[in-house]
Amino acid sequence: MNKGTVRQILLITDGCSNQGEDPVAVCQRVAQEGITVNVIGVLEDDQTEDPVGLKEVNDIADAGHGISRIVYADDLSETVQMVTKQAMNQTIQGYVNKELQQIFGQETNEESLPPETRGEVQEVMEELGETCDLQVLILVDTSASMQNKMSAVKESLDDLILSLDARAGSHYFSIYQFPTRKKVVKELLEWTDDGNRLSKIFPKFAVGGITPTGAAIREAAKAFHVNMGDEVMRGAAYDVVDSTYRQSL
Repeated sequence: MNKGTVRQILLITDGCSNQGEDPVAVCQRVAQEGITVNVIGVLEDDQTEDPVGLKEVNDIADAGHGISRIVYADDLSETVQMVTKQAMNQTIQGYVNKELQQIFGQETNEESLPPETRGEVQEVMEELGETCDLQVLILVDTSASMQNKMSAVKESLDDLILSLDARAGSHYFSIYQFPTRKKVVKELLEWTDDGNRLSKIFPKFAVGGITPTGAAIREAAKAFHVNMGDEVMRGAAYDVVDSTYRQSL
């Protein structure tokens, strides 16, 4: 079976964008290229949720066909792992449902299948979740208000890479920060599967400045070979559904 590749941007931020493009509009375009945008909003332990910031975090993830969470810094590590896995499974399910509709009709999805067939589809989808290739671009907001949260960000990235290493499928990750003095977004680590390289980039995090979230997402998305992952994952989803369909005949 063609295992496919899932591509994600994981945005870690603590507030509203305050310069440049609308991040929601940017994420709509990015999602059309087969890249999911997940967002984690980080609060300090003594901070209450900001309604405006909360709405933007949710809106960005919705536009990017991803998952959003608002967490305190102490809970960031566990949340990063959970969001990455849930978004991957959501992406796989979305492609499978599209292929089901192609074969069985527009009203068909996984839940509408007969119990036996649904169980077979779920089993193979779980296998895809463990074996598909995964690319995660980690985009870290390093604006001035993130100063006290960077230690939690570093810990969460360490734990995320350990969880990726535990999967059967291959993975690549890269790390970008925004903003910087000369650029909207800066690559700190190019695509790699070597978790040992992570510690070398932590001293490079420079905190300060404004929050041009939309422009940062747009520039970071250029790191992917757009559309390629979309086509490959569609092929994997087709294999799942076609196999199940043939067994039902």
